[in-house]
Amino acid sequence: MKKTLSIIILIISFFIIYFLQSNFFSFFTIAGTKPNLFVIFVLFIGLFAGKKLGLVLGIIFGFFLDIVIGRQIGISGIMLGVIGLIGEYFDKSFSKESRITIMLMIIGSTIIYEIGCYAFNIITLDVNFEIISFSKILLIEVLYNVLITIIIYPIMQRLGHNLEEIFKIKNILTRYF
Repeated sequence: MKKTLSIIILIISFFIIYFLQSNFFSFFTIAGTKPNLFVIFVLFIGLFAGKKLGLVLGIIFGFFLDIVIGRQIGISGIMLGVIGLIGEYFDKSFSKESRITIMLMIIGSTIIYEIGCYAFNIITLDVNFEIISFSKILLIEVLYNVLITIIIYPIMQRLGHNLEEIFKIKNILTRYF
């Protein structure tokens, strides 16, 4: 029951983030670039709820985004699914208790997402490869995502530990096997 309620809350949170991304942050662009809140959200799910839920919700949310605002269906779904999987890898390799490691995770995830989407667009849509403009957009988006992560870090930690208690089963070994 708790898992179902948590998934429903995550889906509602996705729609809130979608409306923030499409409406609120369109007024606060830096050189025409908005933050990518979806990368932060799916990484958050992968870190605290596990790779299965991160992968599934990343794919579902990505396909929704592709249907609503994308030029091609599937690119965001695949890349957000990859970010959900990467979240579990980051969880096992790094500590989630430090702001610096969370910021480094956000930087890495944003770079992977944007390079993946750009590569898919180059291959499938015959988009011209412009490294300077892409690098500028990527740098601004990474900085924007890090700034937002710094602001919402306490909320991420609190909600993340609640998700972790629900989705990640901790097997406690006794002293004597």
